Amino acid sequence: MPLSPALALVLTASVAASPTIDIDLGGRSPEQMPVYRAGGSGVERRDESGEFLYSVALPEGLYRVTLTLGDRRSAGRTTVKTESRRLVLRDVATRRGQTITRSFLVDVRNARLPAQPAGAPRFGQTVLLDERDLASFSWDDKLTFEFLGQPRVSAIHIEPAKAPRLFLAGDSTVADQYTEPFTSWGQMLPAMLDDRVAVANHAKSGATLKSLIAQLRFSKLLTQMQEGDWLFIQFGHNDQKAEWPMTYLDPELTYPSYLRSYIAEARRRGVHPVLVTSPERRNFDDAGRIKDTLGAYAAAVRKVAAEENVPLIDLNRDSIAIMQALGPDISPRAFAENGKDRTHNNNYGAWLFAAAIARQVREKIPELAPYVVPGNFDPAHPPLPEALPIAPSISLEESKPEGS
Repeated sequence: MPLSPALALVLTASVAASPTIDIDLGGRSPEQMPVYRAGGSGVERRDESGEFLYSVALPEGLYRVTLTLGDRRSAGRTTVKTESRRLVLRDVATRRGQTITRSFLVDVRNARLPAQPAGAPRFGQTVLLDERDLASFSWDDKLTFEFLGQPRVSAIHIEPAKAPRLFLAGDSTVADQYTEPFTSWGQMLPAMLDDRVAVANHAKSGATLKSLIAQLRFSKLLTQMQEGDWLFIQFGHNDQKAEWPMTYLDPELTYPSYLRSYIAEARRRGVHPVLVTSPERRNFDDAGRIKDTLGAYAAAVRKVAAEENVPLIDLNRDSIAIMQALGPDISPRAFAENGKDRTHNNNYGAWLFAAAIARQVREKIPELAPYVVPGNFDPAHPPLPEALPIAPSISLEESKPEGS
């Protein structure tokens, strides 16, 4: 299907798989933009407030996006999320008549896997996707933008890019959550980094070290990684569930062994592994201290990191510090469903956990430190919710993530 001429979209490409795209949206409201059609570009969803989702058909790959924000007729405050709610720009203010540009990288992927050579063991040709995956914007041949707040978007420029990528392998506390109020630190991490590095989030709600392999998600990740990339590995919440016998891993033997396998697969490809301890659940004792539910698994991660000489991001430690600093009264405001959920964060909590990770990346991984944007963050003195307004995504049917 041809791209809409009403958008003044110019498509040039040296090869079909590597397009450069310019889209002029100046002076158009979401109601005046065409609806997205496969192979083209347009609005996926609109909200009465003026917020909207906009998609552009693109093949799998890494892209640099440059947005021109602002409008000649009105002021705006634009928040931008990409694909499945990955925050890239927060609350960018423009005066009436003012335009500014912002650039960032986005990893686009689909579920397809390379064909196996003749005689090799046969596997599925795609990643195993469930209903939530299919309803998301993470596994398709297009790049989706979510323009939130008081969005003023004049132009979109998209071009192929080459840059290091931070691949994320983990569970629901890392994964791209489909809808509000659930948000992970993996969805906030892109906003903590500059436009010279990309985040490729392959985490999955309910995932374990075993299930990421069984569902061919780890296979997909391995086909995407290139020498010089990074692999952040965080599991534990679901691996510890003995009531899930097919995926249970004990912290003394099998859990460390699987961690080492992930590390070895990364290193064989020239990819730098990083281990992340799982954030603790929000359960306070009578003394106002966080109860330990993941300590044995966090200890195992620390031990493997030391023995394998792998950088360690101790989110378990920092998550406890953040929750105890906020206390039993304020910390529920960092979790989904007004604190009814004790495992999954909302936007505010996910930002805090991502900021804690960014701080440790700056301190512990010199090669990545130059890419970290935010200033100093102290887990013992986190900002309050009022100091971190983050525009929520357009409402979709609420569905609690798998795992706990």
